[in-house]
Amino acid sequence: MAGGKETPRQKMINLMYLIFIAMLALNMSKEVLAAFGIMNEKLEASNEKMVDSNENYLASLETKASEDAEKYAELYANAQRIKEMSSDYYNYLDGLKTEMMAGTEDPKDYAVMDKSDYLDGLFFQGDNLAEGGKEFMKRMNDYRTQVAAIVPAGIKSSVEARFETGDQNGKVEKRDGSTQDWINYNYEGFPQVASLAKLTALQADVKSTEESALKAMLEGELSSQVSLKNFATDLIGSKSAYYSGEKYDGKIIISKTDNSSTPVKADLTLDGRKLSEGSDYRLEAGGIKMLIGAGSPGDHEVKGTMVFQQDGNEVIVPVNSSFAVISKPNSALIAADKMNVVYRGVANPMSISIPGIPDNKVSASAPGLKKISASKYVMNPGTGRTVKITASGTLPDGQRISTPAEFRIKDIPRPSGTVSKQDGTVKMPRGNMEIATIGAMLEDFDFDLNLKVSGFKFKVPGQPTVSVNGDRLNGMAITALKRAKRGDVVQVFDVEAYITNNKTYKLKKVSPVVIEITN
Repeated sequence: MAGGKETPRQKMINLMYLIFIAMLALNMSKEVLAAFGIMNEKLEASNEKMVDSNENYLASLETKASEDAEKYAELYANAQRIKEMSSDYYNYLDGLKTEMMAGTEDPKDYAVMDKSDYLDGLFFQGDNLAEGGKEFMKRMNDYRTQVAAIVPAGIKSSVEARFETGDQNGKVEKRDGSTQDWINYNYEGFPQVASLAKLTALQADVKSTEESALKAMLEGELSSQVSLKNFATDLIGSKSAYYSGEKYDGKIIISKTDNSSTPVKADLTLDGRKLSEGSDYRLEAGGIKMLIGAGSPGDHEVKGTMVFQQDGNEVIVPVNSSFAVISKPNSALIAADKMNVVYRGVANPMSISIPGIPDNKVSASAPGLKKISASKYVMNPGTGRTVKITASGTLPDGQRISTPAEFRIKDIPRPSGTVSKQDGTVKMPRGNMEIATIGAMLEDFDFDLNLKVSGFKFKVPGQPTVSVNGDRLNGMAITALKRAKRGDVVQVFDVEAYITNNKTYKLKKVSPVVIEITN
């Protein structure tokens, strides 16, 4: 066992080792098995409690390293290595315990845990060590050697003592004067519950080693007091934004709050106006409580200094912060209900926002609705005659707002057929008609859709109807056109059109075009 003054925790662990030695001479009873189980529970509970304690020590080292890298940076790096090695070894032992208890129906029924089959089979193979036993010894020896190499000199001997594995040959002396391998002496033939408790005791040694190393690295400085020299300030309020006329209840604090440090004085201004202690702010633990009014809408700046007392000297911390005030909604949004329309087959652009709430705190949902950026959305309606869009958000005072809006879904209007971009009834020379482009257009439609024609039918009086693929007259259509006389009316009908970026949408039937040949 480790020498020097022992903590109650270490005394309990030492007692465990004494009990294990005494077990060699005992005929194990159910009461003794239960006692080991209860001892295992206490050790496991103690190990859990040490997690937060060790994390606090490591966090204190990290703080010191950030303030005084020359003195603490290497210590903190070593502490992180010890933390990593301890966690790896602790988890390995935990895995052994889990596997050992895998076949146990009731983990609290210690009276039936009198067999030694699991560790005997894992660690030993006849008179030799099995692979599991070799790994167990290697893990323990590696942890002892590696941790002892980087801990402060004052605790190196205690680390080696906690994880000693016999003499240089790995032997321990028995009571009759003979020797035996350390692992056989401690684990061969022991009841399951005893081995469980001993593995937990090893985990306790890991936690204790980690704790003593971290404490030594801090050189006994376990106080949460931190230096204030290299800290900036933050302005924190109970909410992110305030309505005009509200009382602003924000607080100026140092970035790493130290509640044990209360500023002794402050010199502050709000937008250039000097603030008074008592009426505009008050000094309190860890910072300054602001009592100012929120003011008019816009950004407001708080500047100046706050003074702390440290080691008998005044430490001045600059203050340079700001907060925003927004106008409280006091008007309604009015819209023409009949104009709430979205078109099927079109990416309908939409702007969705809630006054008084930032765009990144507003969400909107509806079938076919997709957010593009900030308050910009696109709606691609599907089937049905209407779609409901719901916008939700939370006001700075915590009030939740959720507003639905219903939109009618309409199909794209019927396109008009065109010849050289003219629709309806057109007069045109025969030569112009031969080279004309047949198209489709949506007159006075809110969206500029790029419509293309894939085919149409062409009729000349007295001639058979010609079906054309594409958007220009083919050879048969031109032959029929040449038989037309001056004043004849030819027709372009059954125009097949599509939206170039949405070919799956089926447009309504395109209206025909009538062309009077002028020569």
